[in-house]
Amino acid sequence: MSKSRVEAFSDGVLAIIITIMVLEFKVPHGVELAALKPLLPVFLTYVLSFLYLGIYWNNHHHMFHATKHVSGGILWANLHLLFWLSLFPFATGWVGENHVAPTPTAVYGFVLLMAAIAYYILERAIIAREGRDSLLAAAVGFDWKGKLSPVLYFVAIPLAFARPWISHAIYVLVALLWFVPDPRIERALQQRQI
Repeated sequence: MSKSRVEAFSDGVLAIIITIMVLEFKVPHGVELAALKPLLPVFLTYVLSFLYLGIYWNNHHHMFHATKHVSGGILWANLHLLFWLSLFPFATGWVGENHVAPTPTAVYGFVLLMAAIAYYILERAIIAREGRDSLLAAAVGFDWKGKLSPVLYFVAIPLAFARPWISHAIYVLVALLWFVPDPRIERALQQRQI
């Protein structure tokens, strides 16, 4: 099967998710800058979630650029990823409204963890379909960031009940790890063309 429909559908779903997140902002009733102060936690959580969605979109784009064909299993794995990403607006809104409350912070981490696991499952489904000598398999290699991220989420989730601010710091740290563009797939594409 062609991969173009999967890419187009995924791009559309991610655009809708981002739109839903921004619609969660409530317009303040005041006209002074001080009226924006209560929105700061919501805005900061939105920025973090937007960054995560951007990272997923960017990596998803690169992953499918290195993919030749898709199968039914890949389609389901992609839907599994989109399901967890679609929960970002809920988790973002709950954390934003409740600042550093333990349960929303833990749920936010759980959604991040499940999205990371879903991405890994999608990556493995593509590699299983394309083979161990595929471009994606060569590019991914050991994937230390992909292995470290779930471990950090596993640490942050229970920690949210003792020190929620440390959990938030871990979520930011993981986003920063992935924010730096990962050149592995681009490098692998260039090497295959030589």
